[in-house]
Amino acid sequence: MATDPRRLGFLLAVHRAGGVLAAADLLHVTPSAVSQQIARLEAEEGIQVLDRGPRGVTLTPAGRILADAAERIEAEMVEARKAIVAMSEEMTGTVTVGSFQTAIRAVVGPTFASLESRYPGVELDVQEVEPADALRLLRTGDLDVVLLERDEDADSPAPRGMREVPLLDEPWRVVVPATFPTPARLDDVRDAVWLGPEPTTAAARALRRLSRTLGTTLRTRHSYYDFDVALALVAAGQGVAMLPALAVQGEMPDGVTVVPLPGLGSRRLVARHRATRHEPRPVVNAVIDEMVACASAIELG
Repeated sequence: MATDPRRLGFLLAVHRAGGVLAAADLLHVTPSAVSQQIARLEAEEGIQVLDRGPRGVTLTPAGRILADAAERIEAEMVEARKAIVAMSEEMTGTVTVGSFQTAIRAVVGPTFASLESRYPGVELDVQEVEPADALRLLRTGDLDVVLLERDEDADSPAPRGMREVPLLDEPWRVVVPATFPTPARLDDVRDAVWLGPEPTTAAARALRRLSRTLGTTLRTRHSYYDFDVALALVAAGQGVAMLPALAVQGEMPDGVTVVPLPGLGSRRLVARHRATRHEPRPVVNAVIDEMVACASAIELG
C-alpha cells in the first residue's frame, strides 16, 4: 500500500517536538489523532517508525529516514509556493526590449496583442537599437531582452550570465533588379555585382559564406545597414542583394524581383536575456514565451 505523504507531516512533527503530546500541540490536533496517523504510517510502510519507551518516543532508523524525506518534501513545497506567489505577483510590470526593424515588425509587434490578452498587467517598452548598443544596454540592465540575428554558420554562444532563446529560422533570399536575368541556381549570381551589407551584420556573414561556397570573391559596391535601403538600391539597378525572408514580405518596390534560391541558407533570430541566479523575472520569461509563440505563427513566403 502506498503511503499517504500527509502522514509524514505527523512523523516530522513528532521528531521536531520530541513527543506525541508536543506534536499534537504543534499541529493543533488531539494526541489521539497524531497516534492514529503514525499507526497508519507504520501499517502502510510495514515498519516501525517510533520506539515507544517509558520516557517517551524516539525515531527508529527507518523513522529518521522517513522524517528526512518529509523535511525535503516540506522544503520543496515551500519553494513551490514561493514560485507560485512570485508568478502571480510579478506578472505585472514593464519589460524593455531592444531590437532592430525586421524583428520589431515581425515578432515584437504581434506580441503586444497576445500579451494584452494573456497578461494585461505586462507592458512592453520597445527600443529600436543597433545590436552593439543593445548588448551594452543589456549588460548594464537598461534592457531586459534584446533580439539578435545570426547567420546559420555563426558560432557565437551566449556569454556567461546570459541565455539565448531561438525565435525563428528564416531563409535568405536573393533580390535582383527586374532587368537582371532571374537566377535559377547559385552559380547564376557568381559574376553579379552585390550590394555590400554593413560588415557586422548577419547578411555580411552570409555573403562571405556564399563567396566561400562559390569559390570566388564576390564583387560588391555601396554599403547598407537598413534592408529598405538595400531594396531601394536594387530597384535603382545598383546590384543584387541577399536579404532575409522577413525583409521581403509584402509589397516590393517596382523593379525588384525576389528569388528563393536553394543553398542560400538561413538567418536565425534569437532573444537574449540575463540568466544570473536571480534573473530573469517571471514577467521576462512570459514576454519571451509570447515572442516564441508569435514567431512560430509567421508564414514565410
